[in-house]
Amino acid sequence: MSVARDYYQILAVERNATPEEIRARFRELARDQHPDRFRGAERELAEKQFQEISAAFNVLINPERRRAHDLELVRPMAAAPGSDKARMVRFHLEAGVGFYRGGNYFAAAESFERVIQLEERNHQAWHHLAQSLAHQRKFLPRALEAIVRACELQPMNLGYLKLAARLHVQAGLADRAEQYYNQALTWGGEDPEVTKALDELRSSAKKAKGSLFGRSA
Repeated sequence: MSVARDYYQILAVERNATPEEIRARFRELARDQHPDRFRGAERELAEKQFQEISAAFNVLINPERRRAHDLELVRPMAAAPGSDKARMVRFHLEAGVGFYRGGNYFAAAESFERVIQLEERNHQAWHHLAQSLAHQRKFLPRALEAIVRACELQPMNLGYLKLAARLHVQAGLADRAEQYYNQALTWGGEDPEVTKALDELRSSAKKAKGSLFGRSA
Protein backbone atom coordinates (compact mmCIF):
# COMPACT_ATOMS: atom_id res chain seq x y z
CA MET A 1 0.00 0.00 0.00
CA SER A 2 1.12 3.55 -0.67
CA VAL A 3 -0.11 6.91 0.51
CA ALA A 4 -1.78 8.97 -2.23
CA ARG A 5 0.00 12.16 -3.23
CA ASP A 6 -1.62 15.12 -1.53
CA TYR A 7 -2.37 17.70 -4.22
CA TYR A 8 -3.47 20.17 -1.58
CA GLN A 9 0.06 20.11 -0.17
CA ILE A 10 1.59 20.53 -3.62
CA LEU A 11 -0.43 23.72 -4.21
CA ALA A 12 -0.21 24.73 -0.53
CA VAL A 13 -3.96 25.26 -0.16
CA GLU A 14 -6.43 24.14 2.49
CA ARG A 15 -8.64 21.10 1.97
CA ASN A 16 -11.69 23.38 1.86
CA ALA A 17 -10.15 25.86 -0.61
CA THR A 18 -12.59 27.32 -3.14
CA PRO A 19 -12.05 26.92 -6.92
CA GLU A 20 -11.16 30.63 -7.05
CA GLU A 21 -8.50 30.18 -4.35
CA ILE A 22 -7.10 27.12 -6.12
CA ARG A 23 -6.97 28.94 -9.47
CA ALA A 24 -5.30 32.00 -7.93
CA ARG A 25 -2.70 29.85 -6.16
CA PHE A 26 -1.92 27.92 -9.34
CA ARG A 27 -1.37 31.11 -11.31
CA GLU A 28 0.98 32.39 -8.61
CA LEU A 29 3.02 29.18 -8.56
CA ALA A 30 3.01 28.93 -12.37
CA ARG A 31 4.54 32.38 -12.67
CA ASP A 32 7.19 31.72 -10.01
CA GLN A 33 8.14 28.20 -11.12
CA HIS A 34 7.74 28.36 -14.89
CA PRO A 35 10.70 26.56 -16.55
CA ASP A 36 11.36 29.49 -18.89
CA ARG A 37 12.59 31.45 -15.87
CA PHE A 38 15.47 29.03 -15.28
CA ARG A 39 18.51 27.56 -17.02
CA GLY A 40 20.47 24.33 -16.87
CA ALA A 41 19.87 21.98 -13.95
CA GLU A 42 17.54 24.48 -12.32
CA ARG A 43 15.34 24.39 -15.41
CA GLU A 44 15.03 20.59 -15.23
CA LEU A 45 13.95 20.84 -11.59
CA ALA A 46 11.51 23.63 -12.44
CA GLU A 47 10.00 21.50 -15.21
CA LYS A 48 9.32 18.69 -12.74
CA GLN A 49 7.83 21.09 -10.21
CA PHE A 50 5.70 22.75 -12.88
CA GLN A 51 4.36 19.37 -13.98
CA GLU A 52 3.45 18.59 -10.37
CA ILE A 53 1.55 21.80 -9.77
CA SER A 54 -0.20 21.45 -13.15
CA ALA A 55 -1.30 17.92 -12.27
CA ALA A 56 -2.49 19.08 -8.85
CA PHE A 57 -4.46 21.97 -10.34
CA ASN A 58 -6.12 19.81 -13.00
CA VAL A 59 -7.37 17.44 -10.32
CA LEU A 60 -8.48 19.97 -7.70
CA ILE A 61 -10.25 22.29 -10.16
CA ASN A 62 -12.41 19.43 -11.44
CA PRO A 63 -15.23 18.61 -8.94
CA GLU A 64 -15.43 14.90 -9.76
CA ARG A 65 -11.67 14.35 -9.81
CA ARG A 66 -11.35 16.34 -6.60
CA ARG A 67 -13.89 14.14 -4.84
CA ALA A 68 -12.04 11.04 -6.02
CA HIS A 69 -8.77 12.51 -4.77
CA ASP A 70 -10.30 13.28 -1.37
CA LEU A 71 -11.31 9.62 -1.11
CA GLU A 72 -7.79 8.53 -2.01
CA LEU A 73 -6.37 10.63 0.81
CA VAL A 74 -8.53 8.93 3.44
CA ARG A 75 -8.41 5.49 1.84
CA PRO A 76 -5.06 4.98 0.06
CA MET A 77 -5.12 2.78 -3.01
CA ALA A 78 -2.71 -0.04 -3.81
CA ALA A 79 0.59 1.07 -5.24
CA ALA A 80 1.05 0.75 -8.97
CA PRO A 81 4.62 2.07 -9.56
CA GLY A 82 6.05 -1.44 -9.24
CA SER A 83 3.77 -3.01 -11.85
CA ASP A 84 5.12 -4.34 -15.14
CA LYS A 85 3.13 -1.74 -17.06
CA ALA A 86 4.53 1.13 -14.98
CA ARG A 87 8.08 -0.16 -15.47
CA MET A 88 7.59 -0.37 -19.23
CA VAL A 89 6.18 3.16 -19.30
CA ARG A 90 9.22 4.48 -17.43
CA PHE A 91 11.59 2.48 -19.63
CA HIS A 92 10.18 3.80 -22.92
CA LEU A 93 9.91 7.36 -21.60
CA GLU A 94 13.54 7.36 -20.53
CA ALA A 95 14.62 5.71 -23.78
CA GLY A 96 12.71 8.29 -25.79
CA VAL A 97 14.28 11.18 -23.92
CA GLY A 98 17.70 9.64 -24.48
CA PHE A 99 17.10 9.23 -28.21
CA TYR A 100 15.80 12.79 -28.44
CA ARG A 101 18.84 14.27 -26.71
CA GLY A 102 21.05 12.27 -29.06
CA GLY A 103 19.29 13.69 -32.11
CA ASN A 104 17.60 10.42 -33.08
CA TYR A 105 14.11 11.90 -33.36
CA PHE A 106 12.57 8.98 -35.23
CA ALA A 107 13.58 6.48 -32.53
CA ALA A 108 12.44 8.94 -29.88
CA ALA A 109 9.02 9.18 -31.50
CA GLU A 110 8.74 5.40 -31.63
CA SER A 111 9.48 5.18 -27.91
CA PHE A 112 6.86 7.79 -27.03
CA GLU A 113 4.30 6.05 -29.24
CA ARG A 114 4.90 2.88 -27.20
CA VAL A 115 4.27 4.80 -23.99
CA ILE A 116 0.97 6.06 -25.39
CA GLN A 117 -0.05 2.52 -26.33
CA LEU A 118 0.54 1.50 -22.71
CA GLU A 119 -0.85 4.63 -21.08
CA GLU A 120 -3.04 6.68 -23.40
CA ARG A 121 -3.47 9.54 -20.92
CA ASN A 122 0.25 10.11 -20.38
CA HIS A 123 0.48 13.82 -21.23
CA GLN A 124 4.28 13.83 -21.13
CA ALA A 125 4.46 11.16 -23.81
CA TRP A 126 2.09 13.10 -26.07
CA HIS A 127 4.13 16.27 -25.58
CA HIS A 128 7.46 14.55 -26.20
CA LEU A 129 6.01 12.84 -29.27
CA ALA A 130 5.00 16.21 -30.69
CA GLN A 131 8.48 17.61 -30.06
CA SER A 132 10.12 14.65 -31.77
CA LEU A 133 7.88 14.61 -34.84
CA ALA A 134 8.10 18.38 -35.30
CA HIS A 135 11.69 17.97 -36.52
CA GLN A 136 10.41 16.59 -39.85
CA ARG A 137 7.83 18.51 -41.83
CA LYS A 138 6.16 15.38 -43.20
CA PHE A 139 5.23 14.33 -39.66
CA LEU A 140 3.67 17.69 -38.76
CA PRO A 141 0.05 16.42 -38.92
CA ARG A 142 0.79 13.74 -36.32
CA ALA A 143 2.78 16.25 -34.26
CA LEU A 144 -0.29 18.51 -34.22
CA GLU A 145 -2.50 15.63 -33.07
CA ALA A 146 -0.03 14.84 -30.30
CA ILE A 147 0.31 18.37 -28.92
CA VAL A 148 -3.45 18.95 -29.07
CA ARG A 149 -3.92 15.78 -27.01
CA ALA A 150 -1.26 16.89 -24.53
CA CYS A 151 -3.07 20.21 -24.09
CA GLU A 152 -6.37 18.40 -23.58
CA LEU A 153 -4.82 16.36 -20.78
CA GLN A 154 -2.95 19.32 -19.24
CA PRO A 155 -4.86 22.44 -20.36
CA MET A 156 -2.97 24.83 -18.07
CA ASN A 157 0.55 23.71 -19.00
CA LEU A 158 2.21 26.77 -20.52
CA GLY A 159 4.96 24.80 -22.22
CA TYR A 160 2.41 22.62 -23.99
CA LEU A 161 0.32 25.64 -25.03
CA LYS A 162 3.33 27.44 -26.49
CA LEU A 163 4.43 24.41 -28.47
CA ALA A 164 0.87 23.94 -29.74
CA ALA A 165 0.84 27.55 -30.92
CA ARG A 166 4.21 27.25 -32.69
CA LEU A 167 3.24 24.03 -34.47
CA HIS A 168 -0.04 25.51 -35.63
CA VAL A 169 1.87 28.48 -37.01
CA GLN A 170 4.09 26.07 -38.95
CA ALA A 171 0.98 24.37 -40.30
CA GLY A 172 -0.45 27.70 -41.45
CA LEU A 173 -3.28 27.55 -38.90
CA ALA A 174 -2.96 31.09 -37.57
CA ASP A 175 -6.35 31.22 -35.86
CA ARG A 176 -5.66 28.08 -33.84
CA ALA A 177 -2.17 29.32 -33.01
CA GLU A 178 -3.59 32.58 -31.69
CA GLN A 179 -6.03 30.64 -29.49
CA TYR A 180 -3.21 28.69 -27.86
CA TYR A 181 -1.09 31.80 -27.33
CA ASN A 182 -4.06 33.55 -25.71
CA GLN A 183 -4.58 30.57 -23.41
CA ALA A 184 -0.92 30.78 -22.41
CA LEU A 185 -1.40 34.43 -21.46
CA THR A 186 -4.60 33.62 -19.57
CA TRP A 187 -2.97 31.02 -17.36
CA GLY A 188 0.58 32.28 -17.18
CA GLY A 189 0.08 36.04 -17.09
CA GLU A 190 2.28 38.49 -18.96
CA ASP A 191 4.90 36.78 -21.08
CA PRO A 192 7.13 38.81 -23.45
CA GLU A 193 7.80 35.75 -25.62
CA VAL A 194 4.09 35.05 -26.14
CA THR A 195 3.23 38.73 -26.64
CA LYS A 196 5.92 39.05 -29.32
CA ALA A 197 4.73 35.90 -31.07
CA LEU A 198 1.14 37.16 -31.06
CA ASP A 199 2.19 40.53 -32.48
CA GLU A 200 4.13 38.82 -35.29
CA LEU A 201 1.22 36.51 -36.00
CA ARG A 202 -1.27 39.35 -36.24
CA SER A 203 1.11 41.46 -38.31
CA SER A 204 1.54 38.62 -40.80
CA ALA A 205 -2.23 38.19 -41.02
CA LYS A 206 -2.71 41.90 -41.78
CA LYS A 207 -0.01 41.83 -44.49
CA ALA A 208 -1.56 38.78 -46.08
CA LYS A 209 -4.99 40.41 -46.06
CA GLY A 210 -3.60 43.62 -47.53
CA SER A 211 -1.79 41.71 -50.23
CA LEU A 212 -4.99 39.87 -51.14
CA PHE A 213 -6.94 43.11 -51.50
CA GLY A 214 -4.06 44.59 -53.50
CA ARG A 215 -4.22 41.80 -56.06
CA SER A 216 -7.96 42.08 -56.45
CA ALA A 217 -7.96 45.86 -56.95
